[in-house]
Amino acid sequence: MTAGALRTVPLAGELTSSLISRAADRYGLPAAGVLRLWTCRNSPARNDGGGVRADAEIVLNEAGRAVLAELCGVEPAVLAHALPAFTVDDPKIGTGREAALPQARWRAAGAVAGEAAFACRSCTARRTGQAQRAVRYLPRWQRVCIRHGRWLLDADADQPLEHLDLRGVPEVAAAQRRWTGVARRAVRAAAEPGQVFALAHAVVARWWEEALHWEQEEIWPHRLHRVAGGNAGTDLQRWRIVGRDPVTFPEVVAVADALLDPAMTELVWRDSGAGRPRPLPADGAFCRRLGERVGRDWLGPLSAVDYGGPLLAWMGAVIRQRRGEGGPPGWRDDPWRLQREQQPATMACQLRVMAAEQQSGGSRTRWRAAVSAEHRFQIEQLIAEGREQLAELRGVHSGTTAEVARTLLEHLSHSAALIDQALVGTAAAAVAAGVALEDVAAWSRLPARELAEIITAGQDED
Repeated sequence: MTAGALRTVPLAGELTSSLISRAADRYGLPAAGVLRLWTCRNSPARNDGGGVRADAEIVLNEAGRAVLAELCGVEPAVLAHALPAFTVDDPKIGTGREAALPQARWRAAGAVAGEAAFACRSCTARRTGQAQRAVRYLPRWQRVCIRHGRWLLDADADQPLEHLDLRGVPEVAAAQRRWTGVARRAVRAAAEPGQVFALAHAVVARWWEEALHWEQEEIWPHRLHRVAGGNAGTDLQRWRIVGRDPVTFPEVVAVADALLDPAMTELVWRDSGAGRPRPLPADGAFCRRLGERVGRDWLGPLSAVDYGGPLLAWMGAVIRQRRGEGGPPGWRDDPWRLQREQQPATMACQLRVMAAEQQSGGSRTRWRAAVSAEHRFQIEQLIAEGREQLAELRGVHSGTTAEVARTLLEHLSHSAALIDQALVGTAAAAVAAGVALEDVAAWSRLPARELAEIITAGQDED
């Protein structure tokens, strides 16, 4: 092989490792053979199946960059402009005498320059003359290839698809076009567009998890079946993971747009009581209007009671800012800061969990695999209703002794009954999954025999 004999053009935002693979293909060589041009002292991350992860990135030292430029027949300045990782220095690459040798180190793309996704092969062929796999750094708000009607999937997941077909759901491409204006609006509002998108994505991802139990939800199932090639029902759990981001993208853009709207912020302020503070109501104007803006008039009350979710956290930050109660400037006062625990799980993470659930057995089964979605939903609803009963007791300690006692006892007894039902339902699910009755009884603080009788009686009633 004569370095530079065949020119390999980089893609904008391409991973350095992706360019090396395409250069190897240009010379008709395996990537491993070309990688011998660099001294590398570690190995790339691999999938559970043993293959190298598509988002495995490679960082080069100065001598290594010169080798890549010669290999591709492209000026280093061009590579520096196109490849986000090309000029990244790694402190673990040898210095001193070794610095003169072309060296490389494998890293995860996400730790180098951000999220990585597969490039559109048709666009790659049009740009480079090579219709082969390429991987680029692409934020989640730039995943639609409008020219070819494709959603470009994450490259860090152990699954075979590179893209999903969007030709049957034109509203997704329309949302991609709309996002440009939303991003400009974010900049004018002194907000980072990426943070605005991340918050909206987290809000909608929470809805997505609950939507399986929403009888009124008709838009997402239709859209999911379309991106799944006509029928997602044959493998619904996997398709709900793989298809979540493209299916929910129009709603994510709509929510981002709504959260940037000063009129919507004013509704939050009014719902909070403005100058006379009060708890946010379940039928507040903001959540009702937000539901309308995403095409779901019925969604408002459901989103308003998502305690602990990113939407209510954003509303709380907006209210604190308006009231000037936030104290010294900091992250708690930033409406756009998304807490780590509120960040939605990635496709790769969810697929790994699903694979683990399918491989486990007995009492080591995963909860979501061992307990049906209906049973989990019933438990969640009982807990939520019990919480609502207790929330209604705020400020109840005024009035006659009889009135206060009656209100307290009625709500407490109702809440206790709901929690008891949730306890029995959870215990029954755990025992059915293979957890030892004695363990479940100890956790429930009930005698094993009594718990067994309660579970059996409940099954007989069902």
